[in-house]
Amino acid sequence: MTVVTRVPNVVFKTRVRDESVAGENPFRWEDKTTEDVFAGKKVVVFSLPGAFTPTCSSNHLPRYEELYTEFQAQGVDDIICVSVNDAFVMFKWGQEQGNKNISLLPDGNGEFTRKMGMLVDKSNIGFGMRSWRYSMVVNDGKIEKMFVEAGFEDNCGSDPFEVSDADTVLAYLKGTESEGVTAPRKAFEG
Repeated sequence: MTVVTRVPNVVFKTRVRDESVAGENPFRWEDKTTEDVFAGKKVVVFSLPGAFTPTCSSNHLPRYEELYTEFQAQGVDDIICVSVNDAFVMFKWGQEQGNKNISLLPDGNGEFTRKMGMLVDKSNIGFGMRSWRYSMVVNDGKIEKMFVEAGFEDNCGSDPFEVSDADTVLAYLKGTESEGVTAPRKAFEG
């Protein structure tokens, strides 16, 4: 696993709502650079193997959403969920999750994840190349603290979820001890 001290420079391919676009799909493509996302901001990032998957949908995203105002109270400007999924998948997943506050950032080509040193092969479960589960606190592009799940390896037989959760990161920001991962916030249907 590579140790990275700054978020890598990449261009994210995103879709944004644009009422000037006619039709039933009022969205347009918008490139966002690493600088657009991180410059001059305190950002919490959590990365997960995939939208519409059990832990990601029942706990990882919902708990960050639930604690959003507590993160804001700690000076966090944005909370970003990164996944090696395309913009359409991330958008639909956010809709189905009822997401209101978390920025869902598609890393469709896995470039950000690869440059972070977090790209792993999950072919053993039919996912192909995906992100290892981790979270981090980023200040103006500089990585302040990373929370990487144990067992980092290709084709891992499990999906650890013990340190990249919202409660652990929030405890770090508050300077307190984490009480651990909370129970799932939603039932997973899939």
